[in-house]
Amino acid sequence: MSKKNIVYSTNKNFEFEDESDEEIETLSPEAQKLKVIIDRKQRKGKSVTLITDFIGTDNDLQTLGKTLKQKCGVGGSAKDGEILIQGEHKDKVFDILLKMGYKQTKKVGG
Repeated sequence: MSKKNIVYSTNKNFEFEDESDEEIETLSPEAQKLKVIIDRKQRKGKSVTLITDFIGTDNDLQTLGKTLKQKCGVGGSAKDGEILIQGEHKDKVFDILLKMGYKQTKKVGG
């Protein structure tokens, strides 16, 4: 538990409320507004496909990331609402997401 920005309290009955206790519900695929981007920043010139704006639990994010990595045949990671797929697979990932029911998915960038 992180007690961010609390230095001292004179209230003897004070209890810190942790904001991370709330479990975020995963939106249905139709309600997700995912963005698919090719990113090269801070990666020594190597390209990655980045899927952003996922709203839901970490488990569901990991599951979607694993599926995309398997279908593309590459490595990657999933954390903080983003899925990172190694290499330039924007079109392939976009098509896979559409077939999985993520109808509001958008390609961002050239």
